[in-house]
Amino acid sequence: MSFQLIKNITDAQKKPEVVDVRSGDTVRVHQTIKEGNKTRIQMFEGVVIRTDRKKSLDSRITVRKITSGIGVEKSYLLHSPLVEKVEVIKRGKVRRNYLTYLRSRAGKSARLVGKAFDKSINDVYDPAAEKAAEEAKAAAKAAADEKAAVKAEEDAELAAKQAEVEAAHAAATESTK
Repeated sequence: MSFQLIKNITDAQKKPEVVDVRSGDTVRVHQTIKEGNKTRIQMFEGVVIRTDRKKSLDSRITVRKITSGIGVEKSYLLHSPLVEKVEVIKRGKVRRNYLTYLRSRAGKSARLVGKAFDKSINDVYDPAAEKAAEEAKAAAKAAADEKAAVKAEEDAELAAKQAEVEAAHAAATESTK
């Protein structure tokens, strides 16, 4: 009973589909960042040096990239709602799951040999993310329409004031003649 309950809860939290990411892949991870009341999407591109528990709710990848000569590693939970999308850019030919030896290498020795792969693995259908994107577009459109209505109202007021001023100016120039 208890195990089945835990399984049901974890299955409800999982994304319907995630990209098949392997060690040695060069990936681009799109992550939602919230700063104050603003949210934005931040991309992190690098080599996957580790994959953990692929079938589980807490499946994780560790991505490494070199920035300004300094190695930066980030771990991402694949089923996290903050991870919007994971794109596989290049698939590397490796024979290990943990590529920690890349930490001690730099330059050309840190490169992996690429191998051909089917790019259609990046096509992952997520109805919840699609619905959220549609809602965001609808909210943005509503905000833009509201802003346009306020702008049109202000323009109408300015046109009315301009017509009033021109009429007063015309009356003043006729009275001086």
